[in-house]
Amino acid sequence: MPVRDSYPDGAPCWADLTCADPLGAQDFYGPILGWEFEELGPELGGYTMCLSGGRPAAGLLPPPAGAERLPAAWNVYLAAADLAAVYRRVAAAGGEGVLGPHRVPGAGLLAFAFDPTGAAFGLWQPGGHAGAAVYGEPGAMCWNELATPAAERADAFYAELFPYQQKQVGDGREFDYTAWTVPGSDGLPVCGRYRTAVPRPYWSSYFAVTEADHAAEQVAGLGGRVLREPFDSPYGRLLPCTDPAGAQVTFCQLP
Repeated sequence: MPVRDSYPDGAPCWADLTCADPLGAQDFYGPILGWEFEELGPELGGYTMCLSGGRPAAGLLPPPAGAERLPAAWNVYLAAADLAAVYRRVAAAGGEGVLGPHRVPGAGLLAFAFDPTGAAFGLWQPGGHAGAAVYGEPGAMCWNELATPAAERADAFYAELFPYQQKQVGDGREFDYTAWTVPGSDGLPVCGRYRTAVPRPYWSSYFAVTEADHAAEQVAGLGGRVLREPFDSPYGRLLPCTDPAGAQVTFCQLP
């Protein structure tokens, strides 16, 4: 597929994994997703680029000093052409900004925040780095979603940050899932919100694989944990799991 060089405002454009053992993460994700890795050095905080076919697909980074015991987790970044303006709206809409805007030399601006339901998320304003250069193919991110029990509150908050059109794709009761589109996405959803009784709301990423059943064998063999055996959905064959550090991730065999 062609290199992706832009994302519309509000679309998840990047994901990275914070974990205490980035080398261990390489040993897990490398074989499953076919990634190679480029370590960017101490001047960028020990950040590692995950490359699919030589193109940036995601990142790995150690936790900041003093936070080594934080649980491993994937971070999802929403594209923002005017990050400072979006970051100001976070507090006005009931969220909490915790970092930013912070300039990453040669790459762009980032910020981190919590939404009112307690889920952490990132914002990214591109400079030299637009985000994932691959999307929707094996080895690349293919979906992102917010899991939270406070569905209406989450929908309202994010609609204050970006011009999301939020469409209910479930029945709103037994299965409450809204798919979010933004201007510039050609009417296609860019992410979703799932109502579920999790103790701690979170954003999560889906990464595409060639064969979900083979990926399940790899997950088990590489020290991860399969949360549910691969199952078919209208959007592909899904494999929810955790990596050896406990970070939740879903692999998806696209239709």
